[in-house]
Amino acid sequence: MKNRVLIIAEAGVNHNGDLGRAKQLIDKAAVAGADLVKFQTFNADRLVTHTAQKAKYQTLTTGNEESQHEMLRRLELTVAMHHELIAHCQLRNIGFFSTGFDIASIDLLLSLGQDRFKIPSGELTNLPYLRHIGKLGKTVILSTGMATMGDIEAAIDVLEKAGTVRENITVLHCTTEYPTPLNEVNLRAMQSIHEAFGVAVGYSDHTQGIEVAIAAVAMGATVIEKHFTLDRNLPGPDHKASLEPEELKAMVAAIRNIEIALGDGIKRLTPSEVINKPIARKSLVARKAIKAGESFSAINVTTKRPGTGISPMRWDEVMGRKAPHDIAADELIAL
Repeated sequence: MKNRVLIIAEAGVNHNGDLGRAKQLIDKAAVAGADLVKFQTFNADRLVTHTAQKAKYQTLTTGNEESQHEMLRRLELTVAMHHELIAHCQLRNIGFFSTGFDIASIDLLLSLGQDRFKIPSGELTNLPYLRHIGKLGKTVILSTGMATMGDIEAAIDVLEKAGTVRENITVLHCTTEYPTPLNEVNLRAMQSIHEAFGVAVGYSDHTQGIEVAIAAVAMGATVIEKHFTLDRNLPGPDHKASLEPEELKAMVAAIRNIEIALGDGIKRLTPSEVINKPIARKSLVARKAIKAGESFSAINVTTKRPGTGISPMRWDEVMGRKAPHDIAADELIAL
């Protein structure tokens, strides 16, 4: 389908470091009909300091017993696990995708054949990281949580100067809170980004439920990214703000329906309307019997269905003219 929305099912770290669970997530994403299943590629030592605090939502979901570094260490994917997940994606006929959170991780994904790169919101202001991705000249998906329009402009500028053409950049509107309150979504900002920078846009959704992602598609999103899990009750930082498999399936189905309904934007009669038009529209009809030679007027002419006769839009043209022959009451007017 032309202009098909790219739907990314974000498994993220919802595998909890378990390869078997990661494969189950791939299975569920494939069944739901997503285009890509996305993981996160990082090394805790390269990503955070040993003293880095957790985000509030991470503390609420995982407690205070361990640091952010310790939490992330448990959620790392090894190189061997990447190979197994890629193979499983191929088996399930769904694209493998991962966000690399540092330069070494980006290089790993490149070596594994990944041909598009996701810049997460936290790396939007990471100049050397942006330059490294920009030099690859690949398709880039740029998330903008916690960003101002100035931040977005600066990141796009870095990517372009490094070698990535703007046509290959899709910017995702995003709110970095898990789950995102509806009053902080501001979906219209997605359209503002498109208008300001002339880029394709999408939406990385952290709200609960599926309606906001569906609305984003109706508003022009070309990419939708949404976290999902096998079970929201599992331990881990992102499960609570994720869809469960049946919800993911419902979201994908709804987005595909919206794609069909959006159409091409040209107002024309549809095949169904061509059939219904003569039934639903009206014609000029004799209000009462009219003798040949009698003048048409509001006294003897009205408008009724069907629409197979003279259009009521010709009312002024017909008024005052003479009936060419006798016309029975409720008969279509003829000239």
